[in-house]
Amino acid sequence: MPLQNRVTPSGEIIATPHRGMFTGNRGIIHDPATKTLMRRWASQAWLTCVCEFRGRRRQVMGGRSWTELFFLDEATALAAGHRPCFFCRREDANRFRAAWEEGNGVKNVLAREIDAVLHRERLEGGRKRLHALALPPEKLPDGAALQAGDESYLIAQGRAMLWSPAGYSKASGALKHAMLLTPPSTLRALDAGYRPVLHPSVMGLNAAATTLPSS
Repeated sequence: MPLQNRVTPSGEIIATPHRGMFTGNRGIIHDPATKTLMRRWASQAWLTCVCEFRGRRRQVMGGRSWTELFFLDEATALAAGHRPCFFCRREDANRFRAAWEEGNGVKNVLAREIDAVLHRERLEGGRKRLHALALPPEKLPDGAALQAGDESYLIAQGRAMLWSPAGYSKASGALKHAMLLTPPSTLRALDAGYRPVLHPSVMGLNAAATTLPSS
């Protein structure tokens, strides 16, 4: 049986046999004896990490260390409220911080200060916080994520793509009453030029996609 360790764009942690492109953590949130989750987070530092670093791969939930979570791609991780890790993804983390500073009009920001802002933006009463859209979906930067009803969507090249644990598929119809999943401060970093790693299924859809329908 698959472990409960795959993160959705809405920040939920589910069990699925599908593998992700990135790992990451929110601190120690599992019971090492049963490999079951005890909580959804234990730290404000929600990180996105590479699955292999310097030739080492971790044993998933193998001990009393941070709980390995997995993401379809980096856009999914950003939507859930994570950011790049400064240890295993230093170059990406520095690019993210620079774009975050530019987009949010700040300088010399520390990682913990980004984490504090993200923590306020990703949660509301212990649940995922949704944000109103300031722009039409087709005007959002690549990598932004939306929620419409029970479904999550990625925006890439002005088009909406339906998220699933296995990858993206073509969105059918307009996105009605869509709300923003990606934290606003991260959205501003995307608008300032940070480009997250997207799942390969996006490329195939972009080649054949039609223009995003108007809502």
